[in-house]
Amino acid sequence: MVKVYVHDNKSGIDYRESHNSGTEFSLDELAKLGVIYKYCATEADVNEIAKERQYRNRDVVDIHQGSFKNEADFNEKLAMFYKEHLHEDEEIRYCLEGTGYFDVRDASTPENWVRCRVEPGDLLILPPGIYHRFTLTSTNHIKALRLFKDEPKWQAINRSTQADALPVRKHYVSRINQY
Repeated sequence: MVKVYVHDNKSGIDYRESHNSGTEFSLDELAKLGVIYKYCATEADVNEIAKERQYRNRDVVDIHQGSFKNEADFNEKLAMFYKEHLHEDEEIRYCLEGTGYFDVRDASTPENWVRCRVEPGDLLILPPGIYHRFTLTSTNHIKALRLFKDEPKWQAINRSTQADALPVRKHYVSRINQY
């Protein structure tokens, strides 16, 4: 079951460590940020959600040191995933193996990150326009099913004043401010 808490914001510690500030964050609070969490015991459960949300395509990513030519490439990819960014589409991930952290910005306290530690069976849906980042845990492995409405794509838009001005970001912020 996913663990959700406020990130400690300590930058001098490897981002793959837990960074647990000791302040828990409920699934209801997470939902107010537009993030949907489901526990799916089987892929049939995932298929039902995919059908409901009209996801037609999927792929599997297996991220670990052995999936890259060398350690430098592995570390470069992790650093890319950990940059604060948003997407113009929902991001839906189902953890098959291993563990990872999805950090999302807390809309009510924008200097804070909310950290979601996922493990097998956890499914997260991040709304379009939410600033987030991803990293592995210190185990350095996750295998995840990625779902897409159309052809698989993964285009990250790094945080900037231009990203803040995007219609998808403005729409997200207006939805969150309704709570």
